Order: sequence, then structure tokens, then C-alpha cells
Amino acid sequence: MVHGATGTIERDDDGSLTEPSFRGILLGGLPGFAREGFLPLAAFYAGLKLSGTGAGIGASAAVSVLIYAHERRAGREGLLVRISLAFVAVQTIVGLLSHSATVYLTTSVLGNAVWGLAFLGSAALRRPLAGALACAWYPFPTAFRKTPEFKRVFGIESIVWGLYLLGCSALRLAVLLHSGVGGFVVVSFLTGTPGTLALVAWAIWYTIRRLSGEDDPA
Repeated sequence: MVHGATGTIERDDDGSLTEPSFRGILLGGLPGFAREGFLPLAAFYAGLKLSGTGAGIGASAAVSVLIYAHERRAGREGLLVRISLAFVAVQTIVGLLSHSATVYLTTSVLGNAVWGLAFLGSAALRRPLAGALACAWYPFPTAFRKTPEFKRVFGIESIVWGLYLLGCSALRLAVLLHSGVGGFVVVSFLTGTPGTLALVAWAIWYTIRRLSGEDDPA
């Protein structure tokens, strides 16, 4: 169980939740996170090099659909999965109509920027997007999601994620426009995977620490 200002967190209908641990949450959510963050871009670059822009876009879209099907079978949060697939569809259409790898990747960069703004906006509205996403990693009960403690912790995380995504988007767009697709892919993997993993690790640590009351004054 998680203890803190709100007491023990319990599952709505099925009794108490297992006490969250850094390792358990990270290992539980990391595979899906890695699939969504790495495979579509890798598939695009492989298809681009083998057969051109159209093949790259098609490969990325096919991988994204497979990921969507896998997440749905695993019972992941339906709304978030559908939003991701809808964005892939828009990006694919834009890329095919433009016949440009640069335009296709720019759509991805702008999409990340929109996510960054959404994180910041959700924090301002006290409906933190980081909290909604965290529920795919750990089943916080509905009642607990409405508490000031939950909104405060994930509001801070939403601000951090929003600033990070906006910064990455600005850097990647600059590299794409000045160094081309190859440079973009390299920078995306270097800034995306290590930076995002570090931020995910921090977010898990911060959530457990704050919601368990470890930072509460004695």
C-alpha cells in the first residue's frame, strides 16, 4: 500500500493495492514505453534507406498499428492508445501527400511540441496529464486521482515533462532543417532515449517518494 496524507491507497473494488516499488513500476511500464518510443522511428529510417520515403512511412505506420493492437490486447488505457494511433494516421497522410521525409518528421516534431503544451496546460488546469499517463503504469484508484496530493505531485511532473518535450522539439526541428534526416535520427535517439529514460526514472522515484510521505516533516 501507499501511505501519506491520504492514508492507504486501495483498489476501488478489489481490495488493497500492492505497495509500489521503483523497480516494479519501471519494469512494468518500460517495455511498452520502449516499443512506442523506438520502434516506429527505427522502422521509418530502415524503410527510408531500403526503398525511399514511401517505404519508410509505410513501415513506421505498420509498426505503429502492430503496437496499437498489442496494447489493446494487453488492456492498456484505451483513450491514450487511440490518440497515439490517430496521430500516426495524420502523420502518415501528411507524409504520403507531401512525398517528403522532412515534412513527415516535422509533423512528428510538432506533435511532440503539442504534447509539451498539453502537459503545461493540464498542470495549469489542475488536471495533470502526467497523472493520467501514470495510471497506465500503476492502477491509482479513481478517488485518489481527485485528491490535492495526487494533483500536486503530477502537476509538477507535468510541468517538467512539458518543458522537456518543448526543448527536445526545438532542438530536433533545428537539426532536421540544418542537418537533414540522418542528423535528425541520431539526435532523436541520443536526446530521446537517454533523456526520456532518465526523466521516467526520476518521475517514478519522485512519485513514490512524495506519495509515500517520505518528504513529510517529522
